[in-house]
Amino acid sequence: MKCTICEHRCTITEGGTGICRMYTNTGGVIHEKYPDSYLTVMPVSIETIPLLHFAPRAKLLQVSSVGCTFSCPGCVSGVLIGDIEGMAHALKTIPPPAVVARAKDEGCSGIVFCLNEPAVALPSFIRLAREAKGAGLTTGCSTNGYFTSEALEELVPFLDFVNIGLKGISDNRYLACRAAHAAPVFRNIRTLAEAGVHVEASVMYLKGGEDEVLEVARHLAAISPDIPLQVMRFVPFGDAGLSEEPTILESERLCDALHDILPYVYLFNSPGTRCLDTVCPSCGETIFAREFYGPMGARTLRARNGARCSCGVSVPVIGEISAVGFDEPGMLGGYRPTRALEMAEAIRVCLVSGESPAPPGFWPGIAKEEFIGGLHDRIQTIDGYLGLIEDIGVRCGRSKEAAALHDYISGRIETVRSSVCDNPRPRVYYSMGTPLFALNAGRFEVCLAETAGGEVVNRQIVRKGKPGVNLSVDEFSALNPSIIIISGFLSAPPEDYLCTCSELGLRAEAVSRGAVYALPPGWDFGSPRFVLGLMAIANILHPDRCSFDLDAETALFYRRFYDRDPETARPNRSFCMPGSPASGLQPSDPVGGLKNNEPG
Repeated sequence: MKCTICEHRCTITEGGTGICRMYTNTGGVIHEKYPDSYLTVMPVSIETIPLLHFAPRAKLLQVSSVGCTFSCPGCVSGVLIGDIEGMAHALKTIPPPAVVARAKDEGCSGIVFCLNEPAVALPSFIRLAREAKGAGLTTGCSTNGYFTSEALEELVPFLDFVNIGLKGISDNRYLACRAAHAAPVFRNIRTLAEAGVHVEASVMYLKGGEDEVLEVARHLAAISPDIPLQVMRFVPFGDAGLSEEPTILESERLCDALHDILPYVYLFNSPGTRCLDTVCPSCGETIFAREFYGPMGARTLRARNGARCSCGVSVPVIGEISAVGFDEPGMLGGYRPTRALEMAEAIRVCLVSGESPAPPGFWPGIAKEEFIGGLHDRIQTIDGYLGLIEDIGVRCGRSKEAAALHDYISGRIETVRSSVCDNPRPRVYYSMGTPLFALNAGRFEVCLAETAGGEVVNRQIVRKGKPGVNLSVDEFSALNPSIIIISGFLSAPPEDYLCTCSELGLRAEAVSRGAVYALPPGWDFGSPRFVLGLMAIANILHPDRCSFDLDAETALFYRRFYDRDPETARPNRSFCMPGSPASGLQPSDPVGGLKNNEPG
């Protein structure tokens, strides 16, 4: 029997499933396998869905489940899609009235289905959206847009807003995600726009794919030039490689070109970028000022009344602009819960050497709101992270292996501490992506650099964001670090970093002598591999005291805890999937990336 929910139009045999594995055929009728069941239900700020032109600063109730109709290399939500049967144990059945009641209790103005694809739970989503609309709430979703025309016709009456995640414009880009064609998605965008649904589009930008993105913009402009385009700088997770990741500078140049086609273009996954603001298409005045706010998220800092420029031009923004935004606590809200789940998986993978899926009871405990909400504070210190290793060991029945990992890391930490304890501490600035994005003072990376013997100037910054805040030129200059370390997560090549410093006129001792270092992915946050980053930072800060052989240490760690050689691992930015560090090390001339035993 054919499923008519998405354009795969799977033929599902009795008792079987289709591509998404979320529907089954029972007695000649297609049924959801997990009706009215959700993995997460939590408040979220609208800009972290992300939506930028609909009810700015609104607080919504986010729901998600598991599974997707696509299988995209490097998916940010891959942890929700890979082991569906395992993750399904964590689903909670919550009838629509109860979800709506929670939205009301939390003071939310609407409900949004995001993190995974709503098409895998379409009957449930329609039931929920109908209930929400009856209660006076707005409803929307983040989706790949691969609905059939008949399925979308059922959904449209209940939608107020939608973010369509585009893979590109060519069929080849969709084939890479195991879908056949791009055309149905653009057909559905037109249907939604003509039906009066607020549409924003996000497009994945892979290195070398500039023409693909530019053509997407032209197609959107032909539907409506008022559709905001969100450029998602590709950050490789899972089986995607670092060679596919464009730099922030490359992405900003692409956004500049896109502005010749569409007036409202934004760049995500790029801390400190200048391309998150809404500027007047007539005079260039800033109407909305924003900053990076976690993976695929933003935060509105300032907004002009009525989204109207002083020159008289109005930006097409729907709904009221709230005076204050909602700040999600810890790792709750937006795409941050997927990172929390991946961090738990990163530890579990080390304990089982990647040899087996999670036991049935593992994910239900990890996916609880209390665990995800509390994880953020637990992982901001080394002792807290070591305690998490022990916790995960108990949860997956690997306490002995957890003790071995704990002891290995603790031993290396003690060696570093004893080596640098009485040495002068250089002034270190810990940045992410671009020079003017400073990590929060309370972040794990700051703790790591201090343990390695640095005086981290981020401690002087009072403001907080997720995971940091934008600085002014004067603030950066006042910090005057002697060494700069770029985070291994949303990173940048040192040469790009220094180029931006030059363009912005940034002055600091570290800039003048080229003491800028980029860490490999997973070496300073989210993964037990942070112990390698600790030794690398110690080599940089105290070359007279520390000369750890990083190649040997990496090989030992990988063979012991991943049961593989680092040379066989594909480099990516996943916390749980071990990437080869070799291409993460970024030597450059004259800047110098992080090299084994090289002084700063």
